[in-house]
This record gives sequence, structure tokens and C-alpha cells, in this order.
Amino acid sequence: MSSTAAGEETEGSQTTAAVELLSRTVMEISGLPEFRGPMRSSCYDLARRVRLLSPLFDELRDAVRDGSISGLDVSSLGSLVDALVSAKELLRSVCEGSKLYQVLQYEEFASKFQEVAEHIEKALSDIAYDRIAMSEEVKEQVELVHSQFQRAKGRINSPDTQLLADLSLARNVKFAEPAVLKRLSEKLQLRTINDLTKESAALNDMVIVNDGDPDEHLEEMSFVLKKLKDCVVTENPISDVPENKPSLGKLNFPVIPDDFRCPISLELMRDPVIVSTGQTYERSCIQKWLDAGHKTCPKTQQNLSHMALTPNFVLRSLIAQWCETNGVELPKKQGRCRDKKSGSSSDCDRAGVYLLLQKLENGSRDEQRAAAGELRLLAKRNSDNRVCIAEAGAIPLLVKFLSSPDPRTQEHAVTALLNLSINDSNKGSIVDAGAIPLMVEVLKNGSMEARENAAATLFSLSVIPENKITIGKAGAIPPLIDLLCQGSPRGKKDAATALFNLAIYQGNKVKAVKAGIVTHLMKLLVDHSAGMLDEALAILAVLSSHSEGRTAIAETSPIPILVEVVRAGSPRNKENAAAILWSLCTTDVQQLKILKELSAEETLKDLSENGTDRAKRKAGSLLQLIQHATEA
Repeated sequence: MSSTAAGEETEGSQTTAAVELLSRTVMEISGLPEFRGPMRSSCYDLARRVRLLSPLFDELRDAVRDGSISGLDVSSLGSLVDALVSAKELLRSVCEGSKLYQVLQYEEFASKFQEVAEHIEKALSDIAYDRIAMSEEVKEQVELVHSQFQRAKGRINSPDTQLLADLSLARNVKFAEPAVLKRLSEKLQLRTINDLTKESAALNDMVIVNDGDPDEHLEEMSFVLKKLKDCVVTENPISDVPENKPSLGKLNFPVIPDDFRCPISLELMRDPVIVSTGQTYERSCIQKWLDAGHKTCPKTQQNLSHMALTPNFVLRSLIAQWCETNGVELPKKQGRCRDKKSGSSSDCDRAGVYLLLQKLENGSRDEQRAAAGELRLLAKRNSDNRVCIAEAGAIPLLVKFLSSPDPRTQEHAVTALLNLSINDSNKGSIVDAGAIPLMVEVLKNGSMEARENAAATLFSLSVIPENKITIGKAGAIPPLIDLLCQGSPRGKKDAATALFNLAIYQGNKVKAVKAGIVTHLMKLLVDHSAGMLDEALAILAVLSSHSEGRTAIAETSPIPILVEVVRAGSPRNKENAAAILWSLCTTDVQQLKILKELSAEETLKDLSENGTDRAKRKAGSLLQLIQHATEA
């Protein structure tokens, strides 16, 4: 065999191998599991476009077999193989990787999809299609796919802003709103214990891949994952448990919790009631005690101020849930209501709720206060109760009591509405009942507890985008800023969370700046004892995206403080400080001059090498600005 013939044979075998590898890679991509999580759209687009190339590879295989390929450059096929293998590895890593990490590093993953798209587009451009015997239909399809990859090069799918906002809240707030966690669980598709177990394993794999050196985000991802687990277990405690697997509680009779036993009979209570001292007893037992002429509380020996017995609906609900979980016959089977939307059984005693509403509407001041307090506790207990209470018509009545002259009743009403607002379907009903203006009045003039819970309620309602506008127009921002300055530590956190969420809307940024928020936030940056550094920087970073916000920040001489945060802050705070510096210095030469005079280059250089991905980009851009200013 001549050297030329040998070379042609070798080239032919290489072409065959390349075509087979291309076909196999497309099949492997097609066989990947359903794409889920924050990168779903990018994964779907990439996989769909690659699958559309399958007819091309079929034509190539036939052409190789028939010998109808003349002079096709094998290296161009090799380049396409490399590009598709890169696509497969990226898709597989996203499928198997941590969804929390993907949303935290969205820009990094989006860049990877851009790189793969560019690689495939370039490889497709290098193939000499005129040397392949292809049908017109396949040619048109390849041209279509090629043009799609060309367009994809310059277009990045936008991140889900609601998802980013919810994750930011879950990362920054110690006690995250259950509605926020539920939305996170849905959007990240971490809905079951199995999903969460896989996510935990993915995070563990990240540690192994990094030789035991955890990623800088691992701690906060684990923090959020724990919250999501608690949320999923609360919403669906028996999720993923096989139906034929007996629960541990049903194998042996469980120990009754002491709080569920009547102090008189020591038996599981069926109809718990509260006496005037606040103690709870089984109704029949305490009634016998009273009928015998006793006027004291059996447990505390205190005199009873009255003989009325108030149903303890919250404890009854807890006992019913405990009995169902542990396979114990329910003490009472009547009075249970059904969630009309889901058909699921609820522990809510509908008759009891109506009784509370009657007291709320027509009772004495003491009865109204007690009824509001019971509704507050019931609404806190579970989602079925929140649905049941809302369907019974409680929301308009509770909104009316936001104006109650009795401080304690007002506190109960505010907090009951806060608990009810956890259910997304209740948010609209609360707003429609006129709660927002009254909630703002509570925020201005209520007790500290009422103000704090009003702030938390306004945050909960502001999750719906249009409510951000309504809340801002109702004048909530100035009293939220007052609470940010004067509140208890919890109140300040509630106010900061509400302000952060409201400031996502551009119009509210202007309102916040005009209300003087920037001055107060800068004070919180200086006063580390306030423990509000994280919140202050997060809000300032949001405000710095608006021209009025940048102007107000610049007037407070912020550069030295921000540089110090970049030098010695936490990774997240360094990131926000760098983002604020970048916003200021790109639009104000004077701020850039101050930054340069502070000799911040070394600090920024360290951040550009060791910071988060976003911080690295901002630090690199700032260093370029300083360099250009020096050269000028």
C-alpha cells in the first residue's frame, strides 16, 4: 500500500471515529435527566440545539460509508467533537451539581454556556458543507441551528430576579419568611426530602473536589439548605416515605407529651380549656372541680377571677396533629374542616374559628383581645389553619382592629395578619381589605412589638411586585427608616428587610433617598456595635444603582469606610462594598480621585484575586479605572 493510500485510509478512519463520537455524544446529551433549577432555560436551549444537529451526523455517517466525502477537513470535525463534549460535560455538571451554587454563581454558569455556544458556533463555521452530500432539508436545519448559536453568543438568559431576591433574603435574614422559603423550594425544584438529600450530596461533593477546602459560599448554602429542609418537612412531613413502610410511632404506643396531659387526670386531653390563671385542663375535669365549689386553680392554687372556660384551640390542634402522626385515635373527630383547594385534611376547628370571630365582632374588649390572640396563635400553627381562618372571613375583621385603641389587641391583629400573609393566596385578600394604609399607621404609632410585626407584614406583602408600589405610595418608607434607627435589634432587622425588598422598585429608591435613608445607613456602617453592617451594605448596593442614590451616598464621604470594608469585611460585605465603589467611581471622577488618593490598589488587587466572582469583576474594573486615570 502506498503512503498516499495509507494516509487516506487513516484519514477515513479518523473521520468515521469522529462521526461516531459526535453521534454518541448527542445520544448521551439526549439521555440526560430532565433539567431543573435556575439554569433550566440555558440547559434546555443548549440541549435542544445540539439534538437538532443529529440529522447532520446521520448524513455524515452515510457519506463516510458511501465514500461521498471529498477532502473534508478531519480537524474541523475534531473541533466540533470537542465542543459537543464540552457541552455534554457542562450539562451533566449542572444536572448533578448544587442548585443553590448555580443561582449564587449564575453569572459564572451563564458565561460557561456562552463559551460553549461560541465553541460550537465556531466549529460549525469551519465545516465545509459543500464537500458533504446532504439533502436540502438537512442543510436548512443546520443553517438554522448555526444561526441560533450565532445569536446565542451575544445573548445571556436573564436571571430570575424574584429567585435572586428570595435567596438574598434567605441568606441575610435569620428567620426567613416561610413564603420566601416555599418559593425558593419551588423555583429550585427542591420540593422533597429526596431533592434536598441530593442537594446536600452535591454540596458535599464540592468539598471533596476542592480537597476538603470548602467553597466560600458553602457555609451560607448549608445555612439556606437547612432552612429549606425545615420548610419542606413542615409542609410535607411524610414526603418520600414509602406507603408500605410503617412509621416508628405506630410500632409502639408513644409517650404522651406532658403538655398534652390534663394536670388533674394526667390523661390525654380531648377538649382542652383555659381558666383565668392561664392554665389548661380537660373540660370535664375542671368543670367537676368548679361544680364541687372550688374557686382556685388546681395547679397554681391562685384564686380564679372568673369561672369562664375558654377553648384552647391551638393546643387542641397540636394534640390532633400529634395523634395522627403517631397513629393514636384522635380525641375528637368532629369539627374538622377541609382545604377546598387541595382536598387535604386540616386541624382547624371551623366552628371554633366562627366562635372566635363572633367574639371579635360583638364581644367585650377583653373577649376581643383574647379572640384576636387565639387567631394569632392559630394562624401561626400551620398552612391549613391559615386557609381555614381566611375562608371564615377573619381578614376584614382583623384589619379593622389594626385601629384598635387597645395596644394588645392591635398587636394581636397585626401579628395574626402577618401569620396569615404567609399563605400567598391570603396576601391579596389582606391588601383588598385595606390593610396597607392601616399597617403604615401602626408602623408610625404602634407599640414596638406592633411596629416590628407591621414591618414584617409589609415585607411579606411586598413580595408581590405591584404591592411594592402600593406600600411605597402609602408612606411606609419614612417610618421604616425610623424603625431602622430606633427599633430593637429585631425591629431594625425587620425594617431593613422590608426596606431592601421595597427598594428593588426604582420609585421606592427615590422615596428612600429623599427620606434620608443614606445618612442612617452610613451611620450603621460606622457603628459596628449595631450589628447591621450586612443589611446596611446590601441596601446601599441596591440604592447605588440609581443616580439619586449615588449622589446621596457620595455626599456622606463614603470612600474611606467602603475601602476599609473591602480590606477587612466578610466576603459578601466586600462584594457589596466593591459594587458601591464601582457605581460611585464610574460616574463621579471626584470619587475615583479620592479612591486613588487612599492607595486602595493593593486592597482591590487582593479582592480581584481572592474575592467572590462578582467582587473580582468589580475590583478588576476599579483597578482599570484607576490605571486609566493615572495614565491620563
